[in-house]
Amino acid sequence: MRIILIVLDSVGVGALDDANLYGDEGSNTLSNISYAVGGLELKNLYQLGIGNITDIKGTPPNPNPVGVFGKSKEMSKGKDTITGHWEIAGVVLEEPFKTFPNGFPEDLIQEFEKRIGRKVLGNKVASGTEIIKELGEEHIKTGYPIVYTSADSVFQIAAHEEVIPLEELYRICQIARQLLVGKYLVARVIARPFVGQDRNSFVRTYNRRDFAVEPPYNTLLDNIKEVGYECVGIGKIEDIFAKRGLTKSIHTEGNMDGVDKTLKVMDEVDKGLIFTNLVDYDMLYGHRNDPHGYAKALIDFDTRLPEIMEKLKKDDILIITADHGCDPTTPSTDHSREHVPILVYGQNIKKGYDLGIRKSFSDIGQTIAEYLNVKPLKFGESFLKEIVIK
Repeated sequence: MRIILIVLDSVGVGALDDANLYGDEGSNTLSNISYAVGGLELKNLYQLGIGNITDIKGTPPNPNPVGVFGKSKEMSKGKDTITGHWEIAGVVLEEPFKTFPNGFPEDLIQEFEKRIGRKVLGNKVASGTEIIKELGEEHIKTGYPIVYTSADSVFQIAAHEEVIPLEELYRICQIARQLLVGKYLVARVIARPFVGQDRNSFVRTYNRRDFAVEPPYNTLLDNIKEVGYECVGIGKIEDIFAKRGLTKSIHTEGNMDGVDKTLKVMDEVDKGLIFTNLVDYDMLYGHRNDPHGYAKALIDFDTRLPEIMEKLKKDDILIITADHGCDPTTPSTDHSREHVPILVYGQNIKKGYDLGIRKSFSDIGQTIAEYLNVKPLKFGESFLKEIVIK
């Protein structure tokens, strides 16, 4: 009895009712991409009912889907990775994490510089790829790390791997994490290592690490681990949940590596949760406003989906969802406040059932908690009884 939960990072399916408060009116990551590229054929996700959730040019509604389909609103305030994943796992935030649209306060930066023994460059809102083009060469000359933020609650530190070695960069991030509390609390400190010779060849690597604040109370992951079941995080799950609630963590280098490692873990785990994040949609294409790259990445996953479905045992359930949007067709390079898709498949799951619009991402976690018979979550309404074949 296992749940395979796959988060297609940032694959939103339409603006939420309050998207105007975030400047995200009209965002629909999946639909807008399909029109921007002239059509997006997702043959296997079509079988599950993805075209029944939102308008996708090239992937129409399926009159006879093999799975359950629907979408969900977000109860939490915000539109970032931690907020979305935490809500899936049963934590709802009533106040959004603090952001710093004008950069970080000077007294904080001065204390950070004092503790790490280096000056910093940047300290502003910026695109990660653009700021290393702008300041990367100066960083190489000075050895000063590049600090920047975004519309999300993040303190990001970029450094060339040959200038500040990875372990030193991670140590610097941990110092920042210790500082960023109280009135300066941010959701994540992110190490953003890069390589290359000059501004025309700099490229970020997969040695990124996130140093997240801990969830305020027990999540689905904690409850699963507590009863002795396996709870395996693949991709950046370990970072998002501050290493809590996991029996094993596996970092990945891209979406296809994430699929490979999910398949491998499916051969090893007999009972519990396999929780995978596929980050490339967000990191490589959403934030860079690249709908064509995003579309190709969706097709790549769609092509691999049958491998996952074929490995499912009789009592397994596959759930595919997202954590927020990141519409690459809008002027913004930030996340977008969107509904997320819910696709559910398994031998004991109904075919063609429409979940409609759920009130919270936590409904997913509550459903998993009920199926695995672990402690119920603080938030969320299970839809298990709606979808299982009696």
